[in-house]
Order: sequence, then structure tokens, then C-alpha cells
Amino acid sequence: MRRVLLLGGTGDALQIARQLEARDVYSLAGLGRVPEGLACEVRVGGFGGVEGLARFIDSERITLVIDATHPYAAQMSANAAAACHEAGVPCWALRRAGWTSQSGDDWRMVDGWDGLIDAIRPFKRVLFTSGREPLAHLDEIPVHQYWIVRCLDAHPGNERARIIDARGPFDIDGERALFALNHIDVLVTKNSGGAATQAKLDVARELNVPVVMMQRPTLPDVDREFDSPAQLLRALNEEDWSGVK
Repeated sequence: MRRVLLLGGTGDALQIARQLEARDVYSLAGLGRVPEGLACEVRVGGFGGVEGLARFIDSERITLVIDATHPYAAQMSANAAAACHEAGVPCWALRRAGWTSQSGDDWRMVDGWDGLIDAIRPFKRVLFTSGREPLAHLDEIPVHQYWIVRCLDAHPGNERARIIDARGPFDIDGERALFALNHIDVLVTKNSGGAATQAKLDVARELNVPVVMMQRPTLPDVDREFDSPAQLLRALNEEDWSGVK
């Protein structure tokens, strides 16, 4: 019998989770809201590295792992591939395509936090849409800068930072208002791809605002890769699972 372990936390993963069955498992790291109304089991929390995940796959009789985590969740993707190899089950991955620059874009690619800080040094009003990492550095904000940090978690901020807890999708009118209200002169983001958060890039282009973008990490090889939830679900439904016990 087929039993899927879906590693998620993204909107794409939730699309897949909505099509899973009661025997399947949707696993979340614990950030953000836990979805309701799914037919499948929902599991929240970590596994304890590669060994812990391999034990879970074995003990729960998982027959397929689907890695639909965020494109920048490189450690979880590496753990998933290694644990599947150890447990002897296939690993499929949803690998969403990144954004590509267009005419009028001013993208400045960086690796890691130190490179990011160097890239934003000339600017005064910084909009971070790159996750939780800036929250650990709020006491290090240069005196000439003010940060606006948009992420999933509520946070008090301080006199040099405003924290906005919000979840996409974001439309272009809302992004225009956000840039205007906060006088944004540089945008920091990850190359996550997808339509849900692309509007900020369109607004940055309109306003000639530079974009400091984190390079995508290298992800491990897996048994099969898919570029959309629909493509993956089609393969899941077409696969012959009759020989799986």
C-alpha cells in the first residue's frame, strides 16, 4: 500500500497535501499556521536529522517521500535525500523554478549574510522579504538605516526596525503601498520563484529600486524532480503502486 510522507511548509506543498489520502502524512517544521481540513495526517516538528528521518520512514512504513520544502531549505532537502537512500525508498522533489531578471531590473546577487550586509550598506530604508534571519540581527542595524522585515512570525522589533507578520500571496497594489509608505530604497529577497510573491519584484522594477537577492543553494539529486504541483500529482496518480506492501 502506498503511504506518502510529504515534507512541506510552502503553498505548493499545501496544494499537494490537499490531494493526499488519510494514510498519508504531511510534515511541517512548525513555523506558521497549521492547515485544517486535510484528509491526510498532519505532523509538526523535526525528525532529528538523517537518522531520525530514516527511522520514521521505516517505522511508519512510508513508501515515498516528497520533498516540497522551500527552495532555500537546503539542509532539510539534503536530510530527505540521505534518509531515503538509507531507508531504501524513493525521494521525489518539487523544484520550483526561480525568477529571472527582466529589462529594467537591478539585481545584486549575494551569498550569505555578510555579503548581504555589504550590499545594503549604501541604503537607508531596507525591506527584507527573506525570512526570519534578520530578526537575529536587529541590534546590529547601522545608525543610518531603518529595516522593515516581512516574515511569518510576529516580533516586537525596535526603534530601528518594523516587523510585519504576513503571508502571501501579495498583490501589486499592496506592494506599491508598502514601498511608498515605508520609502523603500532597497529590497532584500530570496529567489523563491512562483507567482505568490513576485509582485514585489515588479514594484521594485517600476520604482528603480535595487534588489539584493540571495543565491539559491545547491540541492541534492533525487529520484524524480517536478516543476509544479500539478505535474507531481499527475505522476503520483499514474504510478503503479500495486507492488508496494
